[in-house]
Amino acid sequence: MYKKLTISMEPQVYEGLKRVIGAGRISAFLNEIAKPFVDKKSIGAAYQEMAADESREKEAGEWVENLASGVKDEEG
Repeated sequence: MYKKLTISMEPQVYEGLKRVIGAGRISAFLNEIAKPFVDKKSIGAAYQEMAADESREKEAGEWVENLASGVKDEEG
């Protein structure tokens, strides 16, 4: 059984969630983000699921590479 929760957030965050996630999917999205922080048994499964997502892993790798190149540029 789900519990209803009222939260407050900055308007630009809410608008971004509506735009990216969709107005009817925000609760499910926030639930999935929060779950590993409170259900320690599921965190390992969540990491395995994320690692199995090749598209997400590729995107994460590109993000890390871009982050690392930004640090090199700042040191330069």
